[in-house]
Amino acid sequence: PAWICQRFRNSYHYATLYDRDRRIPVYSAYKYQPGPGDRSKSWFVEPQLIDPEYVKDMYGEDYIEMKYKITPEKTGQSQAINKDYKHLQSLNLERGHLSPSCHHTGNNKKWATFTLTNIVPQDSTLNKGAWNDYETTTMKEKTNGCETTYVIVGILPGNNYISGKRVNVPSHIWSAACCVVGTKPKKAWAVIAENNKKNKVQELSLGQLEARLRDFYGGRMITLFNNACPRQ
Repeated sequence: PAWICQRFRNSYHYATLYDRDRRIPVYSAYKYQPGPGDRSKSWFVEPQLIDPEYVKDMYGEDYIEMKYKITPEKTGQSQAINKDYKHLQSLNLERGHLSPSCHHTGNNKKWATFTLTNIVPQDSTLNKGAWNDYETTTMKEKTNGCETTYVIVGILPGNNYISGKRVNVPSHIWSAACCVVGTKPKKAWAVIAENNKKNKVQELSLGQLEARLRDFYGGRMITLFNNACPRQ
C-alpha cells in the first residue's frame, strides 16, 4: 500500500491509504467542511506513485506524459488510469468518491478529490441513491452542533474486477465520523453499504463498524480515530 497526502496546487487537502495491487483506495480521511465551489472537469493521477522522486502534486495523465515522457500505460502500472474507468455503464458502475467533493469548500479542495486514487468503481444506483443521501442529507443533520467533524471513508475489497482484472470492485463501502466540540469528541457514528443495487445504507455505531472491519480482516485489531471517539 501507499500513504498519500493528497496535494493539489501546492496545498495538502486530505489523506489516502492506497492499495497499489487492487488499484483502489482503502480509505480516505478528511475534515468535513462543505461549502461552495465547482466540480472538476478533469481527473488526476499521482506522479509520486510512479516514482517517489516525482512531484507530490496530482496532475492529469497528459501533463505527466509531457513532463516526464511517461505514457498512461506506464502510469497504470502503479495506479488506476482513466482508461480503466471507461465502459462502466454496462456494468451499472461509476466513479465513486471516498472523500466526496461535496464535503469540501472551494475549487482547490473540491478538485483535489478528483484523483483516481480517491475513486472506486461504485454501483451507480447506490452512488446516486442512498449513498448520496447519506453524504448530503444525513451528514448535514448529524454534524449539527459539531465544531469539527473528522471523517474516514473506506472500502472492503470484493471478488470482482474491471478493466481486465486491473481494478477491484469493492464489496462494501463504509464511512465513520467523529464530532468534536472544543477539544472533546462528543459523538461518533458510522454506516456501511453493500456496493450493489440493493441501495441500502446501514447505520452503525463506531464500535460496531470496527467489529465488522475486524471480522473482515481476520481478527486484526482495528481502531478508527486513534480510539479517541465514542464507540457506542
